[in-house]
Amino acid sequence: MSMETYSHPDEPVRHSYPLAIENASLGTALGLLRKTLPYALVRFGILFAFSVGTVIWFAITFGGAALLSKLHEFLGGGWMIGGIGLYGWFFWTVIRYFLYMIKAGHIAVITELVTTGSIDNGETGMFEYGKGVVKERFAEVNVLFGLDLLIKGVVKSFNRTLEGIANFLPIPGVDQLAKVVGAILHAMTTFIDETLFSYNLARGDDNPWRSGRDGLIYYAQNAKEILKTSLWIVVLEKVLVVIAWIVCMAPAALFAYFMPGNESGTLWMMFIAALFAWNIKAAFLHPLFLIMIMIKFHVSVKGQVIDEVWDARLSAASNKFVTIKDNVKKWASEKFDSKPKDSAEDQAEDLPALDS
Repeated sequence: MSMETYSHPDEPVRHSYPLAIENASLGTALGLLRKTLPYALVRFGILFAFSVGTVIWFAITFGGAALLSKLHEFLGGGWMIGGIGLYGWFFWTVIRYFLYMIKAGHIAVITELVTTGSIDNGETGMFEYGKGVVKERFAEVNVLFGLDLLIKGVVKSFNRTLEGIANFLPIPGVDQLAKVVGAILHAMTTFIDETLFSYNLARGDDNPWRSGRDGLIYYAQNAKEILKTSLWIVVLEKVLVVIAWIVCMAPAALFAYFMPGNESGTLWMMFIAALFAWNIKAAFLHPLFLIMIMIKFHVSVKGQVIDEVWDARLSAASNKFVTIKDNVKKWASEKFDSKPKDSAEDQAEDLPALDS
């Protein structure tokens, strides 16, 4: 499943991929979420099953700790530490990576819809297309899985250097609203690594470090527009998560009825409702917010000349950006070195030198 290359790393405009969307409105984001709803449903199913397993696992962990503590307090403490540690390991090393692969396929499908308006010209199914892109570009996908921490670090450093942020927000006395500003900047940081993965796919660049570097510069150039979208995300998230939590109270009360260690079940009910609301947020709201940032980015950078001044600014603001730049050359060098050497001259280079 080949992807066309619209990457021009040496040109003022670093890309030339088409766009099938005209604006970055909430309606456009909702439409894209609806078209890719099967991915959200699969993600929700996995998260829901994991959450049910979490409730059962925690019941066994805390219940077992309570029983073993009657024999010896060290036994109960060891059981609890072991149970929580094993749970954390399983989530961070297995479930998280598996969900990332699903999310990568989802982003690939969304990117295809954003750029062409259809999935492989209607010739390929949604899941087949997403799987094909992830499989074909597995090396880049894995790099981007690790690159997300570097990108978040660069974005956080950049956000701390934003000056005149009050001019971006039409809120009187914004200096007294540090928490609100922090939440908006956090929303910007949360989705930018996934947005740059979409940018890498749309651009068709075979060097994820290079498209990540250019994407961060484009992000800095368009921070004002992305900031406005992030404000909407913060408002929507607060409202929709509360609604989801209230809706989840009823099924949570049923689960809480069978849980040990709490006569009224109130604490269990609140915990389970919060867990299920988190599932809804992760499966449906997170993709919606991601799409909002993603389409705002794509629309903003269309035909835009890159401002290399931001290269120096970001390098000064974050050593993680310097690391990304270093890996641009390293990736290109490793790909060159890994190419088969067919000619006699190339093969001769690998022969040991002979002493005269």
